Amino acid sequence: MSTDTRNVTASVPSQELADDVARALGRTGGVEVIVWAMEGPAPRSRIDIVVPPYMGQGSGLPLLADVETRLVQGQSIGYEGIDEKLPPGTTFANAASVHETSTAELAVGLAIAAQRHFADFVRAQDAGRWAPVFANSLADRRVLLLGYGGVGKAIAARLAPFEVDITAVASRARTEDGIRIHGIDELHDLLPHAEIVMLSLPGGDATRHVLDAAALQALPDGALLVNVGRGPLIDTDAFVAEGGRIRAALDVTDPEPLPKDHPLWSMPGVLIAPHVGGATSAMRPRMARLIARQILRMQRGEAPLNVVFGG
Repeated sequence: MSTDTRNVTASVPSQELADDVARALGRTGGVEVIVWAMEGPAPRSRIDIVVPPYMGQGSGLPLLADVETRLVQGQSIGYEGIDEKLPPGTTFANAASVHETSTAELAVGLAIAAQRHFADFVRAQDAGRWAPVFANSLADRRVLLLGYGGVGKAIAARLAPFEVDITAVASRARTEDGIRIHGIDELHDLLPHAEIVMLSLPGGDATRHVLDAAALQALPDGALLVNVGRGPLIDTDAFVAEGGRIRAALDVTDPEPLPKDHPLWSMPGVLIAPHVGGATSAMRPRMARLIARQILRMQRGEAPLNVVFGG
Protein backbone atom coordinates (compact mmCIF):
# COMPACT_ATOMS: atom_id res chain seq x y z
CA MET A 1 0.00 0.00 0.00
CA SER A 2 1.45 3.40 -0.90
CA THR A 3 1.90 5.97 1.85
CA ASP A 4 -0.68 8.73 1.97
CA THR A 5 0.83 12.23 2.12
CA ARG A 6 -1.59 13.51 4.74
CA ASN A 7 0.38 15.70 7.11
CA VAL A 8 1.26 14.31 10.54
CA THR A 9 2.92 16.34 13.28
CA ALA A 10 4.70 14.45 16.04
CA SER A 11 6.46 15.80 19.12
CA VAL A 12 9.34 14.04 20.86
CA PRO A 13 11.16 15.14 24.03
CA SER A 14 14.70 15.51 22.62
CA GLN A 15 16.48 16.55 19.45
CA GLU A 16 18.39 13.26 19.46
CA LEU A 17 15.17 11.26 19.30
CA ALA A 18 13.81 13.62 16.63
CA ASP A 19 16.90 12.95 14.51
CA ASP A 20 16.50 9.19 15.00
CA VAL A 21 12.84 9.35 13.96
CA ALA A 22 13.78 11.35 10.85
CA ARG A 23 16.33 8.68 9.91
CA ALA A 24 13.77 5.92 10.48
CA LEU A 25 11.26 7.71 8.24
CA GLY A 26 13.75 8.30 5.45
CA ARG A 27 12.18 10.23 2.58
CA THR A 28 8.62 9.98 3.88
CA GLY A 29 6.78 13.20 3.12
CA GLY A 30 4.07 15.02 4.98
CA VAL A 31 5.68 14.59 8.42
CA GLU A 32 6.89 17.24 10.84
CA VAL A 33 8.76 16.14 13.95
CA ILE A 34 9.14 18.83 16.62
CA VAL A 35 10.81 18.81 20.02
CA TRP A 36 8.65 19.26 23.12
CA ALA A 37 9.99 18.05 26.47
CA MET A 38 6.61 18.73 28.12
CA GLU A 39 8.19 21.02 30.70
CA GLY A 40 6.01 23.94 29.64
CA PRO A 41 3.06 24.78 27.37
CA ALA A 42 2.80 22.96 24.06
CA PRO A 43 4.35 24.70 21.04
CA ARG A 44 1.25 23.90 18.96
CA SER A 45 -2.46 23.67 19.65
CA ARG A 46 -2.57 20.48 17.59
CA ILE A 47 0.05 17.71 17.68
CA ASP A 48 -1.07 14.44 16.14
CA ILE A 49 1.34 12.19 18.05
CA VAL A 50 2.84 13.23 21.38
CA VAL A 51 5.77 11.28 22.85
CA PRO A 52 6.36 12.16 26.53
CA PRO A 53 9.81 11.87 28.17
CA TYR A 54 10.94 8.39 29.16
CA MET A 55 11.51 8.97 32.87
CA GLY A 56 8.57 10.55 34.65
CA GLN A 57 6.42 10.27 31.54
CA GLY A 58 3.31 11.10 33.54
CA SER A 59 4.41 14.45 34.96
CA GLY A 60 3.73 16.52 31.84
CA LEU A 61 0.55 14.77 30.73
CA PRO A 62 -1.86 17.34 32.25
CA LEU A 63 -0.44 19.83 29.69
CA LEU A 64 -2.29 17.86 27.01
CA ALA A 65 -5.56 19.39 28.18
CA ASP A 66 -4.71 22.33 25.90
CA VAL A 67 -3.59 20.24 22.92
CA GLU A 68 -5.60 18.48 20.25
CA THR A 69 -3.87 15.13 19.81
CA ARG A 70 -4.70 11.79 18.21
CA LEU A 71 -2.21 9.57 20.02
CA VAL A 72 0.05 9.72 23.05
CA GLN A 73 2.92 7.29 22.55
CA GLY A 74 4.58 6.29 25.81
CA GLN A 75 8.22 5.22 25.99
CA SER A 76 7.70 2.54 28.66
CA ILE A 77 5.98 -0.82 28.60
CA GLY A 78 4.27 -0.05 31.91
CA TYR A 79 1.37 2.39 32.00
CA GLU A 80 -0.27 2.04 35.41
CA GLY A 81 -1.75 5.34 36.60
CA ILE A 82 -1.24 7.09 33.25
CA ASP A 83 -4.95 7.12 32.41
CA GLU A 84 -5.64 9.22 35.51
CA LYS A 85 -3.34 11.99 34.23
CA LEU A 86 -4.56 12.16 30.63
CA PRO A 87 -7.52 14.18 29.36
CA PRO A 88 -10.62 11.96 29.00
CA GLY A 89 -10.77 10.02 25.76
CA THR A 90 -7.05 10.28 24.97
CA THR A 91 -5.64 7.32 23.06
CA PHE A 92 -2.48 6.00 24.70
CA ALA A 93 -0.05 3.39 23.38
CA ASN A 94 2.78 1.78 25.32
CA ALA A 95 6.25 0.93 24.02
CA ALA A 96 5.84 -2.80 23.48
CA SER A 97 8.65 -4.03 21.18
CA VAL A 98 11.16 -1.46 22.52
CA HIS A 99 12.33 -2.72 25.92
CA GLU A 100 11.73 -6.47 25.97
CA THR A 101 15.18 -7.57 24.82
CA SER A 102 17.16 -5.26 27.09
CA THR A 103 14.97 -6.07 30.08
CA ALA A 104 15.38 -9.79 29.40
CA GLU A 105 19.15 -9.31 29.16
CA LEU A 106 19.18 -7.71 32.57
CA ALA A 107 16.96 -10.42 34.08
CA VAL A 108 19.35 -13.15 32.94
CA GLY A 109 22.33 -11.03 33.96
CA LEU A 110 20.93 -10.50 37.44
CA ALA A 111 20.27 -14.22 37.81
CA ILE A 112 23.82 -15.09 36.80
CA ALA A 113 25.29 -12.35 39.00
CA ALA A 114 23.34 -13.58 42.01
CA GLN A 115 24.01 -17.27 41.40
CA ARG A 116 27.74 -16.77 40.77
CA HIS A 117 28.40 -14.20 43.57
CA PHE A 118 29.45 -11.30 41.32
CA ALA A 119 28.70 -8.74 44.05
CA ASP A 120 31.01 -10.55 46.45
CA PHE A 121 33.75 -10.64 43.81
CA VAL A 122 33.48 -6.87 43.26
CA ARG A 123 33.74 -6.25 47.00
CA ALA A 124 36.77 -8.54 47.16
CA GLN A 125 38.34 -6.75 44.19
CA ASP A 126 37.85 -3.38 45.90
CA ALA A 127 39.74 -4.80 48.89
CA GLY A 128 42.43 -6.46 46.79
CA ARG A 129 41.41 -9.84 48.15
CA TRP A 130 41.41 -13.19 46.27
CA ALA A 131 38.17 -14.87 47.38
CA PRO A 132 37.04 -17.90 45.33
CA VAL A 133 33.71 -19.56 46.13
CA PHE A 134 31.82 -22.69 45.07
CA ALA A 135 28.64 -21.22 43.57
CA ASN A 136 25.19 -22.24 42.44
CA SER A 137 24.88 -22.69 38.69
CA LEU A 138 22.15 -21.31 36.49
CA ALA A 139 22.28 -24.54 34.52
CA ASP A 140 19.88 -27.27 35.70
CA ARG A 141 17.92 -24.90 37.93
CA ARG A 142 14.12 -24.97 38.07
CA VAL A 143 13.08 -21.50 36.88
CA LEU A 144 9.53 -20.20 37.28
CA LEU A 145 8.67 -17.34 34.93
CA LEU A 146 5.97 -15.27 36.59
CA GLY A 147 4.64 -13.39 33.60
CA TYR A 148 4.65 -14.59 30.00
CA GLY A 149 4.07 -11.47 27.96
CA GLY A 150 6.68 -9.82 25.77
CA VAL A 151 9.35 -9.62 28.48
CA GLY A 152 8.62 -13.10 29.85
CA LYS A 153 8.93 -14.65 26.40
CA ALA A 154 12.17 -12.75 25.77
CA ILE A 155 13.55 -14.06 29.07
CA ALA A 156 12.53 -17.61 28.15
CA ALA A 157 14.31 -17.33 24.78
CA ARG A 158 17.52 -16.14 26.44
CA LEU A 159 17.38 -18.79 29.14
CA ALA A 160 17.08 -21.65 26.64
CA PRO A 161 20.85 -22.04 26.04
CA PHE A 162 21.48 -22.21 29.80
CA GLU A 163 19.83 -25.63 30.08
CA VAL A 164 17.28 -24.68 32.72
CA ASP A 165 13.91 -26.25 33.50
CA ILE A 166 11.33 -23.53 32.77
CA THR A 167 7.79 -23.31 34.14
CA ALA A 168 5.71 -20.35 32.91
CA VAL A 169 2.84 -18.73 34.82
CA ALA A 170 0.52 -16.05 33.46
CA SER A 171 -2.90 -14.60 34.24
CA ARG A 172 -4.66 -17.54 32.61
CA ALA A 173 -3.74 -21.11 31.71
CA ARG A 174 -3.19 -21.85 28.03
CA THR A 175 -0.96 -23.58 25.53
CA GLU A 176 1.08 -21.15 23.44
CA ASP A 177 3.58 -22.16 20.75
CA GLY A 178 3.48 -25.67 22.14
CA ILE A 179 4.35 -24.48 25.66
CA ARG A 180 2.05 -25.11 28.61
CA ILE A 181 1.39 -21.86 30.47
CA HIS A 182 0.04 -22.28 33.99
CA GLY A 183 -2.63 -19.96 35.37
CA ILE A 184 -1.93 -17.67 38.30
CA ASP A 185 -4.33 -19.78 40.38
CA GLU A 186 -1.71 -22.57 40.27
CA LEU A 187 1.10 -20.38 41.60
CA HIS A 188 1.11 -21.55 45.22
CA ASP A 189 1.32 -25.18 44.12
CA LEU A 190 4.31 -24.41 41.89
CA LEU A 191 6.39 -22.21 44.22
CA PRO A 192 7.73 -25.01 46.48
CA HIS A 193 9.46 -26.50 43.42
CA ALA A 194 11.00 -23.25 42.12
CA GLU A 195 14.67 -22.49 42.67
CA ILE A 196 14.54 -19.19 40.74
CA VAL A 197 11.44 -17.02 40.24
CA MET A 198 11.72 -14.35 37.53
CA LEU A 199 8.97 -11.72 37.66
CA SER A 200 7.97 -9.65 34.63
CA LEU A 201 4.29 -9.00 35.33
CA PRO A 202 2.90 -5.48 34.90
CA GLY A 203 2.00 -3.39 37.93
CA GLY A 204 -1.44 -2.47 39.20
CA ASP A 205 -3.98 -3.69 41.72
CA ALA A 206 -4.38 -7.10 40.08
CA THR A 207 -0.72 -8.01 40.55
CA ARG A 208 0.14 -6.14 43.75
CA HIS A 209 1.86 -8.49 46.23
CA VAL A 210 1.41 -11.51 43.97
CA LEU A 211 4.33 -12.75 46.06
CA ASP A 212 2.89 -12.07 49.50
CA ALA A 213 3.97 -13.56 52.81
CA ALA A 214 2.30 -16.91 52.12
CA ALA A 215 3.85 -17.16 48.64
CA LEU A 216 7.32 -16.28 49.92
CA GLN A 217 7.03 -18.83 52.72
CA ALA A 218 6.19 -21.49 50.11
CA LEU A 219 9.57 -21.04 48.40
CA PRO A 220 12.41 -23.40 49.33
CA ASP A 221 15.39 -22.16 51.31
CA GLY A 222 17.89 -20.30 49.14
CA ALA A 223 15.42 -19.60 46.32
CA LEU A 224 16.20 -16.54 44.21
CA LEU A 225 13.71 -13.86 43.15
CA VAL A 226 14.60 -11.82 40.06
CA ASN A 227 12.19 -8.90 39.60
CA VAL A 228 12.27 -6.86 36.39
CA GLY A 229 8.52 -6.11 36.43
CA ARG A 230 7.31 -3.72 39.11
CA GLY A 231 8.38 -3.38 42.73
CA PRO A 232 4.95 -3.98 44.33
CA LEU A 233 4.78 -7.47 42.79
CA ILE A 234 6.69 -8.52 45.91
CA ASP A 235 5.54 -7.68 49.44
CA THR A 236 8.75 -5.98 50.55
CA ASP A 237 7.99 -6.17 54.27
CA ALA A 238 7.23 -9.88 53.98
CA PHE A 239 10.47 -10.45 52.08
CA VAL A 240 12.49 -8.60 54.71
CA ALA A 241 10.76 -10.68 57.40
CA GLU A 242 12.18 -13.81 55.75
CA GLY A 243 15.53 -12.62 57.13
CA GLY A 244 17.71 -13.79 54.27
CA ARG A 245 16.20 -17.28 53.92
CA ILE A 246 15.50 -16.46 50.28
CA ARG A 247 17.52 -14.22 47.99
CA ALA A 248 16.64 -11.46 45.53
CA ALA A 249 18.10 -9.66 42.52
CA LEU A 250 15.91 -6.62 41.96
CA ASP A 251 15.76 -4.06 39.18
CA VAL A 252 12.58 -2.65 40.74
CA THR A 253 11.69 -2.13 44.39
CA ASP A 254 8.84 -1.00 46.57
CA PRO A 255 9.32 1.79 47.56
CA GLU A 256 11.21 3.24 44.62
CA PRO A 257 13.67 4.90 44.68
CA LEU A 258 14.75 2.82 47.65
CA PRO A 259 15.47 5.07 50.69
CA LYS A 260 19.07 5.14 51.88
CA ASP A 261 18.24 3.52 55.23
CA HIS A 262 16.01 0.75 53.85
CA PRO A 263 16.90 -2.75 55.13
CA LEU A 264 16.98 -4.19 51.58
CA TRP A 265 20.31 -2.43 50.95
CA SER A 266 22.14 -4.46 53.56
CA MET A 267 20.28 -7.76 53.51
CA PRO A 268 22.39 -10.83 52.73
CA GLY A 269 21.75 -12.31 49.31
CA VAL A 270 20.15 -9.16 47.86
CA LEU A 271 21.43 -7.48 44.68
CA ILE A 272 19.82 -4.19 43.64
CA ALA A 273 19.86 -2.38 40.28
CA PRO A 274 18.25 1.11 40.01
CA HIS A 275 15.41 0.32 37.55
CA VAL A 276 17.54 0.20 34.41
CA GLY A 277 15.98 -2.75 32.58
CA GLY A 278 15.28 -0.87 29.37
CA ALA A 279 17.96 1.81 29.72
CA THR A 280 20.43 0.65 27.07
CA SER A 281 21.76 1.75 23.70
CA ALA A 282 19.06 -0.38 22.06
CA MET A 283 16.27 1.82 23.38
CA ARG A 284 16.42 5.03 21.34
CA PRO A 285 16.70 3.50 17.85
CA ARG A 286 13.94 1.00 18.66
CA MET A 287 11.78 3.79 20.05
CA ALA A 288 12.40 5.84 16.91
CA ARG A 289 11.35 2.92 14.71
CA LEU A 290 8.13 2.50 16.72
CA ILE A 291 7.31 6.21 16.43
CA ALA A 292 8.00 6.06 12.68
CA ARG A 293 5.64 3.09 12.34
CA GLN A 294 2.94 4.98 14.22
CA ILE A 295 3.38 8.00 11.95
CA LEU A 296 3.14 5.89 8.80
CA ARG A 297 0.07 4.06 10.08
CA MET A 298 -1.60 7.38 10.88
CA GLN A 299 -0.85 8.64 7.39
CA ARG A 300 -2.45 5.50 5.91
CA GLY A 301 -5.50 5.81 8.15
CA GLU A 302 -4.62 2.62 10.05
CA ALA A 303 -5.12 2.05 13.76
CA PRO A 304 -2.05 2.67 15.92
CA LEU A 305 -0.05 -0.16 17.47
CA ASN A 306 0.10 -1.04 21.19
CA VAL A 307 -3.00 0.92 22.27
CA VAL A 308 -3.70 0.14 25.91
CA PHE A 309 -6.59 2.52 26.48
CA GLY A 310 -8.59 5.18 24.68
CA GLY A 311 -9.33 5.15 21.00
